[in-house]
Amino acid sequence: MKAKVIWHGDMSFTGSADTGFLLPLDASHNVGGHDSGFRPLELLAIGLAGCTGMDVIAILRKKRQDLTDFEVRVKALMSDQHPKVFTHIQLEYILSGRNLDPAAVERAVKLSETRYCGAQAMLRKSADISSKITIKQID
Repeated sequence: MKAKVIWHGDMSFTGSADTGFLLPLDASHNVGGHDSGFRPLELLAIGLAGCTGMDVIAILRKKRQDLTDFEVRVKALMSDQHPKVFTHIQLEYILSGRNLDPAAVERAVKLSETRYCGAQAMLRKSADISSKITIKQID
């Protein structure tokens, strides 16, 4: 994989990678930015949510679970000192569907956490990661 950022002045950058999609990055006003894009650490949190979310969806599809809605929320605590790294990350998996099997959901989350999600494997080396599952059964 290749990725890059191109500087546009102040703290504004545009990021891109092999896929060709563009992503704005910026900082807050108090550090010289204009609040016009994602913060780099926000992208790490979003990347983690996307990585584990895609795993869980793929696994639940194979298990033929009737999922109608799915969300992964990330709450990340950071150190006070530089470098300001994530110290604890809580992932909350919120699933809605018909006759969802809680054991299948728990297994899908566990497989993502321990086997498939590269983002979790990397971030786990510097942060404690916990998870919570909320299942909403729909009639």
